[in-house]
Amino acid sequence: MSAVSRSLRSASKQLRLQPTRALSCAAAIRSASIGAARIAGSLPASRNTFSTVAARLSSAPNMASGAREYDPEIKDIADFVANKPIESELAFDTARWILADTLGCGLEGLRFKECTKLLGPIVPGTVVPNGTKVPGTPFVLDPVNGAFNIGAMIRWLDFNDCWLAAEWGHPSDNLGAILAVADWVNRTNKAGGNLAGGKIFNVKDVLEAMIKAHEIQGCLALLNSYNKVGLDHVVLVKVASTAVVSKMLGLNETQIADAVTQAWVDGQSLRTYRHSPNTMSRKSWAAGDACQRAVNLALKVMKGEPGVPTVLSAPVWGFYDVLFGGKKFEFQRPYGSYVMENVLFKVSYPAEFHSQTAVEASEKIHHQLKALGKSAADIKGITCRTHEACIRIIDKQFKPMDNFADRDHCIQYMCSVMLVFGRLEATDYTDGGEAATSELVESLRKKIKCVEDPQYTQDYHNPELRTISNALTVELNDGTILDEVAVEAPLGHRLRREEAKPVILAKYKRHLTPHLPEARVKELVELSQNTKKLEAMPVDEYVDLYTVEKSKFLISRAVSSGPRAVVSISTPSPGNRQMCESSMKLSTSAASVSLLLPAAPRSGRTTRRRFSPRSHVKSTGKKTGVPRAWCAHAHAVPNGARGEEVYVASPNHVRQ
Repeated sequence: MSAVSRSLRSASKQLRLQPTRALSCAAAIRSASIGAARIAGSLPASRNTFSTVAARLSSAPNMASGAREYDPEIKDIADFVANKPIESELAFDTARWILADTLGCGLEGLRFKECTKLLGPIVPGTVVPNGTKVPGTPFVLDPVNGAFNIGAMIRWLDFNDCWLAAEWGHPSDNLGAILAVADWVNRTNKAGGNLAGGKIFNVKDVLEAMIKAHEIQGCLALLNSYNKVGLDHVVLVKVASTAVVSKMLGLNETQIADAVTQAWVDGQSLRTYRHSPNTMSRKSWAAGDACQRAVNLALKVMKGEPGVPTVLSAPVWGFYDVLFGGKKFEFQRPYGSYVMENVLFKVSYPAEFHSQTAVEASEKIHHQLKALGKSAADIKGITCRTHEACIRIIDKQFKPMDNFADRDHCIQYMCSVMLVFGRLEATDYTDGGEAATSELVESLRKKIKCVEDPQYTQDYHNPELRTISNALTVELNDGTILDEVAVEAPLGHRLRREEAKPVILAKYKRHLTPHLPEARVKELVELSQNTKKLEAMPVDEYVDLYTVEKSKFLISRAVSSGPRAVVSISTPSPGNRQMCESSMKLSTSAASVSLLLPAAPRSGRTTRRRFSPRSHVKSTGKKTGVPRAWCAHAHAVPNGARGEEVYVASPNHVRQ
């Protein structure tokens, strides 16, 4: 053995024999470093910080760094998720409405090809055994991709719930991760698996997970603005989802803390895709991306991956110093059920929430103008008295409306559409649509000026009010100034919750109808109002009510070397030259096609042959003859199906 090898072995042995001393030294160095950093001012002490540190939290047993203390913010989240049951009936009642409304919004998102093009398995044709089912689709996916699919469709139209504070967000985005994991766990365990100790989740379990995810995201947002440092609010979706799905997967309190630290380690999404000049569709799938990441991280910790205990507070390298300007989080209240009890429903319009009351005021003005024999063309100018957050996010008076994402985050555009057409629908944001191409809408939006009302901003942040006020004053071309129309709380606000419930239910039914049979829609609407039956239902059985074998809204994704389209031809009986029909619909853009011919009466065999549709199938989308060259090999089939025809359906309905 060489001298170098002997030296290395000796050093290794000494290190193994002295773990306590080494760790003590490391702890001393770390303590000194933190103390020095605080003295130097690189980690300023937080002000008015409410601490909810748990009294007891064991350290991760498999952590190589020893028994390091977790940041108290991490411990609080883990303690809340692991040990605090939800007892608020108001929170559970609200969660039931949120569940139905959110899934309805997801199905509505499927009507837009920009959304559906991102959905489905990564590799077309993949079906995961006992996987997550995606509502409104035939997809069966792994829970990570399932979380992305559900999360993206939920958020696509900006029509699910909302939470407004120092940071904004949509806590029901977390349902993407929660539902994907619950469905996958149930199906796996019913097939003989033992995930989370064999747990079978019912809908009430999902509701409790939703309440906790809402609470984590909302409390982290109350006094802490991530947008002011350029970060997107979906970081809170990732953190909240990671925490609750870790619990759902059977992880203990320490492992939940480990998973949450991993969520904070990520670099975090920038808000640039929500603002000019880079506004684009990523803002609609960012929450799905956060859900996907959350499930991925929880699964890694389930396999034994440790955490990063001081991920927030570590000098220089922690979240606070790297991404939050050296500030610590501040907390207004301990974790409970406050957020779910006070969350905002988007009831009336598929519009960014800071504009909801402005659009409602615009609708009133539209009717007022009509009664006066006037129209939007008679408007000279509009002043919108509003709150600071509205101005910062959606005040885009003179910015060009380049795409869907620009339009649904511009208060001037949304108000103008309502004033011109007396409506605001999701299709009004699409390129080339009636509203998007309207010269009157374009000219009118440039006449709407936003000004901040400090009282509205104060009420917006008041925990007892949390109003989202807007007031419009219209001046007409003839000099007439209409009375100001002010709306402080939108329909769906806690102060108008009961008024909103019938409208929420109608919205849910409207979103289900294009995707599901009438009987199924009726069943789901009735189920949403039957608390006892709904809460007791296993999650997988509930999800089954939303799934379909095929959807007219999904996009065909043929690949050059991927799965083949398959069509089964009914063979004419001898002497009968009736036309053959396909039992599956076939895309002429498929790379290759297999024709399955029924067994001959004597042979008992089914014959499979392939041919290239590019060579043999006319791309008329109507019908084509079966190639004679291929039929010559169909020995087992009476008449060889020669001369028969196969109907070819639209590529939008391909099964591959």
